Amino acid sequence: MPEPQTPDEAISQAGAGGATDLAMEEGTSLEKRPGGPDGTGPTGKPRSLWSDAWRDLRRNPVFIISSLVILFLVIISIWPSLIASGDPLQANLDDAQKGSEPGHPFGFDPQGRDVYTRVVYGTRTSVTVGVCATLGVAILGSVLGGLAGFFGGWWDAILSRLTDVFFGIPVVLGGLVFLSVVTSSTVWPVVGFIVLLGWPQIARIARGSVITAKQNDYVQAARALGASNSRMMLRHITPNAIAPVIVVATIALGTYISLEATLSFLGVGLKDPAVSWGIDISAAANYIRNAPHMLLWPAGALAVTVLAFIMLGDAVRDALDPKLR
Repeated sequence: MPEPQTPDEAISQAGAGGATDLAMEEGTSLEKRPGGPDGTGPTGKPRSLWSDAWRDLRRNPVFIISSLVILFLVIISIWPSLIASGDPLQANLDDAQKGSEPGHPFGFDPQGRDVYTRVVYGTRTSVTVGVCATLGVAILGSVLGGLAGFFGGWWDAILSRLTDVFFGIPVVLGGLVFLSVVTSSTVWPVVGFIVLLGWPQIARIARGSVITAKQNDYVQAARALGASNSRMMLRHITPNAIAPVIVVATIALGTYISLEATLSFLGVGLKDPAVSWGIDISAAANYIRNAPHMLLWPAGALAVTVLAFIMLGDAVRDALDPKLR
């Protein structure tokens, strides 16, 4: 007499246990993949959605270029002294608004501070705000949206009305009101504000993704075999519902960096003595005719950083969406 099977063993034998089975249904059915018949790997086993995505990303030049740019930005944000030996706060009014000269390729700002050094050290602020805000938004939004999509009922109704309220708050206006009473010059008030207004977008995406995933056959089989809610959520639904959240969060990271610079430009984000591209752009705005270099370099660094994260998000979206293959 055969031994009784656990729910996970039965689901695994049925071919509906998680991300691998989703890839078999949606990804490999579109076309045959190299390496084996019907999208199998070198060992004959079907590749998962994530392995297919990684394979596509490695062949995408947009992903490679954006990843190299982001890697460089992360490195100099951690160790800015590798390429900038000066002090971003050191000022000499005799050098105010001077252009490029040996040892100071980007010139000087209105207070005689080296623009190149400030651009390099400003990378740390932007990357810190972007990464921390994205993690906070992704975690909070995914948890609340996932629970609402899985349980539905009154929890879903409350979350839906709450997200409607937050969507009705203009981001810049909310920042002017919320941050105007904050006197701290650190990045954490800005990160907290972004998380406060950014989580509803991720929550709605996570909610819709979980609702779609929980209707699949492997989830219904797990429920019929007695799997608990926590096991279904963590083992079967989350691996197949997390991809849209990752895509949106990656693209939003660049948006959050831009938002920090905007708030700092308006005077309510980071404040002196913090080093920020938004602060430098704001200080140089009145001198754009006489000394355009003070504005162009920090603005250019901001544009490149935001573009790199948006390109990375687009590449990840193309790789994780089986319909685009």
